[in-house]
Amino acid sequence: MYENPVILFDGVCHLCAASVKFVMERDPKERFRFARLQSEVSRQLLAEHNAADSGLDSIILIYKGRLYRKSRAVLRSALLLHRAWPVMGLFLLVPRFIADPVYDYVGRHRYRWFGKMDSCWLPETDHGLRFLDSEEGRE
Repeated sequence: MYENPVILFDGVCHLCAASVKFVMERDPKERFRFARLQSEVSRQLLAEHNAADSGLDSIILIYKGRLYRKSRAVLRSALLLHRAWPVMGLFLLVPRFIADPVYDYVGRHRYRWFGKMDSCWLPETDHGLRFLDSEEGRE
């Protein structure tokens, strides 16, 4: 189990990669770790949380032994960011039956709206240590 928050994301999704970059820029203490959902590291983490059936349709946050999906993963991640971003946590008051369908709608259209990469994205080497699957992606 990792002490730091871990975000699992779709590695070929431009929106997902932009979201990871967004978090990295607002995480000056470099607490967050990342892994692409397509990686073996992600499969192992999901299996540890009995969530091995997870597809590529959701961002996932694993923090303090708990797994969060969809809107809850996004909002709980915002709570851990620098400056004013934790205010986004107020949206945790919006019930999942409202928030998750909005998340799902964007998720279904993300490739059409934002595009899809030909191969999984990994950051430049200076951020590579924050990616749990960085060695896997450089093979």
